[in-house]
This record gives sequence, structure tokens and C-alpha cells, in this order.
Amino acid sequence: MSNEQQSGKMWSGRFREPLDAEFEAWQKSIVFDWQLLQEEAAASKAHASAIAAAGILSSDELFHLRAALDDIAAEYSTPENAAKVRDHAIAEDIHHFVELALTEKLGSLALKLHTGRSRNEQIATDLRLYVRKQIGFTIQTLAAWALALVEKAKSAGDAIMPSYTHLQRAEPVLIAHWLLAYAEMLLRDISRLQDCSARLNYCPLGSGAIAGATLALDRTIAARELSFTAPTPNSMDATSDRDFVLEYLQSLTFVGLHMSRFAEEVTLFATAEFGFVQLPEAFSTGSSAMPQKKNPDLTELVRAKVGRIHGAAEAVTLQIKGLPLAYNKDMQETQEPAFAVRGTAQTLQLLARFTAALQFNTSRMREAAESGYLNAMAAATYLVHKGIPFRKAHEKIGNAVRFGLEKGVELNALSLEELRQFGEEFQQDFFSAITLEATLDCHDVIGGTARNRVKQALAATEEKIRAVLDVASTEQPEAVHGRA
Repeated sequence: MSNEQQSGKMWSGRFREPLDAEFEAWQKSIVFDWQLLQEEAAASKAHASAIAAAGILSSDELFHLRAALDDIAAEYSTPENAAKVRDHAIAEDIHHFVELALTEKLGSLALKLHTGRSRNEQIATDLRLYVRKQIGFTIQTLAAWALALVEKAKSAGDAIMPSYTHLQRAEPVLIAHWLLAYAEMLLRDISRLQDCSARLNYCPLGSGAIAGATLALDRTIAARELSFTAPTPNSMDATSDRDFVLEYLQSLTFVGLHMSRFAEEVTLFATAEFGFVQLPEAFSTGSSAMPQKKNPDLTELVRAKVGRIHGAAEAVTLQIKGLPLAYNKDMQETQEPAFAVRGTAQTLQLLARFTAALQFNTSRMREAAESGYLNAMAAATYLVHKGIPFRKAHEKIGNAVRFGLEKGVELNALSLEELRQFGEEFQQDFFSAITLEATLDCHDVIGGTARNRVKQALAATEEKIRAVLDVASTEQPEAVHGRA
């Protein structure tokens, strides 16, 4: 490559030797940062407004630059044309591509746009805009799945299932209570993402390469246009900060963990050994060898997604570990992990539809909740109400359970005479205190599985979710694409 050929580069003036051809191809980021085209166009428009206010551009020049940037963003928004950006022969990154495209449209006017600006602040801004947008997608789809869980809980009514500790049957709970446990996880995920979005929402434009712009720019112009809270307060930090990428990926790791826990339970519950749920055929596949099979492909894939997300977070952790201030080329490597998880929102969309189609075998679940002495805690509580210290009550019911095991019957099948060998406190009202419904309703505390408490929790949870969706709908995020 001659110097004349190399002059198309944004940094060519200092160099006389040509780049090694393999190195040049290897170090290009356009092969992945083409995904920032919309953000680059928006940030460039905001910068144009700022330098126009500083007297660098006339109003006519500003108009033509902003219009051309809009045209570029629209032209390359289709998948076919986006591929032309990714495969561009000359552009080394998305900033270079936009400058080349602008030059084709506007000639030398395009070269004014980079006045008072560095690629270091450009990529920092583009990435913040991208992550903020992806957070918006993810919050909306988290809320939609949470609402699907609530709707399924409402339709389950007073249907009962066993709960588990150590994967052993513990106490009966409402199916709605189990579903609401996952809704609570998703609400925490939403909160984490909202916090991340608030922390990243400061605009690096005007930070220059490291020390700040060399023009007296009004940095609030770009920040306001891009809906940032304010300009970043320190130029060195602004151009080298990738905390927001890591925090975003760490927040998504929690989302992945919660998706995986739900997927694991549904996968278990769909086995013949449990028989609690019927897998929707629209989200299952068969076996090429065994005609009888219906495989839980969706839940198995969802269960695995956290590996990709957590891997991306770990990669960024190691990429920014020990980096000196300020910008370093290492930071280019933080982009691909952020792009790699964009399919999380699509996974959440699928989970919402899967949840809506899921069917419970409520008779099988109730039968499981009626066996295995799941009313033992309620039985001990009965004795507490009779004045027995809980430790003694625990011992008496434990003895009764052992007696029942030896006879092969549940507590409610023991006679009053048999029970009274463990204590004179047992009365006829014991049997009404340990019915399935009474066992549920004795957990009458905030957060408990008593029927009236779950009804209240359903209403409160739905209100929280709909508030999130109302906010998300005003932002009107674009359709979600991509797999992860």
C-alpha cells in the first residue's frame, strides 16, 4: 500500500510505511461495530449541532450534514445494506465508514464534522447509546414475561403443588405462589438494568481523545439531543470507561440465571417422574430415533444461555483489568461481548409465549402435595397453638410421622387415639387444622402462600409490572432481533 493509497485513512498523515495487509484486516472492527451505525449517525448529528453552536458550521452546512447522516442511517438499516457496511473494503471501523459515506454525499463538507472530536469519545458514546437501547429492549421483554407469569398464576387459581427444599417435598403451596417467585426475580432484574441505565446515561461527546475538546464546545447540546442526563464530568474517565458494558453484562447474567432456574424446573416437572406440566408442542421437538419422544428443546436451550452471557461478562472483566488511563486498543475487544448477548431479549419473548402455552396437570400436582407429610409443619403449628413449645411440638409431630411411615399412612389418616400416644394435646380439631387448604392458609403472612395473601400479591405484582410496561411503551423501542 502506497502512502497515496493509505491517505484514505483518518490517521494517514503521520505514516509513510504501508500496513501489513494481514494485520490491517485483523485489526479492523467494522466486521462487528457495523452494528453501531444508528448510534454513530445519531451521535454525529449531535456533535454537528455542538460545533455549529461553536461557529465551526454555518446553519446551511449543519442542515446538510444532519440530513446526510439521516440518509445514511436510513439507507443502511436493512439487512442487505447493513452487510455492505460490515463488508466495506476500505472502512476500518464504523466511524470511518460514516465519514466515507458522508464524503461521497457532501464532498469536503463531510471533513468538517470531525472538528473537535476523537474516535475515543465517539465509540464511548456509541456504546453507551447501544447499551441503553438494549437495556430498554430487555426491560420490556422481562416485564412481558413477568406479566405472562402473572396471567398464568391468575388462571391457576387455587390449584396446589408441592414445594421443594433439597429437591425433597417440603410444604404445599399454590401454583400461583411458585409462579410469582419467578416474577419477583424478574422485577429485581428490571431494577438492576434500570440502575445500570441511569449510571451510564452521561454523554462523553466533547471529551476529545483524552484531555477534552480543543474547542469551547457547549457539551450540554449533544447531551440534551441524545437524551443523556448530562455530560460526563471527566474526559479521561469518559473515554476509558467500560464499566457500563460490564455492569450491563453482569445484570444480564442475573437474567440468564433466572431464565435457567425456571427452565430447569419446567424440564424436571415435564418428566414422567413428575408429570406436573405438559410441554407445548409448538416449543418442543421429537426424536429422530424414538417416535414417542417430546423433547423440551426450548427449556434446555434457555437453561444453557446463561453460559454465553456470563462468558461475555467474564471476557470484559479480563479485558479491562489493569488497563492504564485512558483509551487503549484493548477496549475494542469489549464490543463483541456486548453484541453477543443481544439475543437475550428474543429469548425472553419466547419464554413469555412458552409460559402462556404451558399447561399444568393440577390433579397430579395436588396428589403430590397431599402425600409425603407436607402438612407436618402445620401440624406442629397446631400444637404450638395448644401451648406446646415449638421444639417439643416438632418432636411430637416427628414421632407421629415416623409412626405413620411404619403404618404406611399420612398424618390425617391416623386416628385420634393413635395421635394421643404422642401427646394429650391432640384434639378432634387437629384434622381440620391439617387439611390441604388449612395448611396453605396457616402461612398467613406477607409473602406467604395463604390463599388471601397470594391473591393480594398477584394484584400488587401485576401493578408493578404494568407500570414498567407503561414506561417502556412510551419509549417505543424497535423490534428485537438476533440470537444469543
